[in-house]
Amino acid sequence: MESHENLLAGPAPTLLPDHPEAREMLEAGTKAADVAARFPAYPAAWATLAEDYFAAGHAVTSYAFARTGYHRGLDQLRRSGWKGHGPIPWEHEPNRGFLRCLFALSRAAQAIGEKDEAERCAQFLRDSSAAAADALNGAP
Repeated sequence: MESHENLLAGPAPTLLPDHPEAREMLEAGTKAADVAARFPAYPAAWATLAEDYFAAGHAVTSYAFARTGYHRGLDQLRRSGWKGHGPIPWEHEPNRGFLRCLFALSRAAQAIGEKDEAERCAQFLRDSSAAAADALNGAP
């Protein structure tokens, strides 16, 4: 029996690699800035910084941290075979740092009046992972 590829199916989900040492440091309570300094390619550290600064009322600083994590995450996605579109599943824990950065970038962009970027990032998040968009926007 021959196997035929489904040409109508979209690209396969992109799964980022785990960074156990960085993840464990962050989970153990190491300051996110220290984790980002030691592991600058680890998006979850940048996402944590962006979230913390946004919560403290520093939208511009949050924007800068989110943008850094977003770009570091894009680099990793491309190295993992991502071609600029396709699913980035929230269910795969290592993807969450990038997806959180994308959400944080959208939120901070909105807060500083960058409406077009906020909408573009929000759409990119929904297109990448509806589950992430729901979870990060507080959907039940």
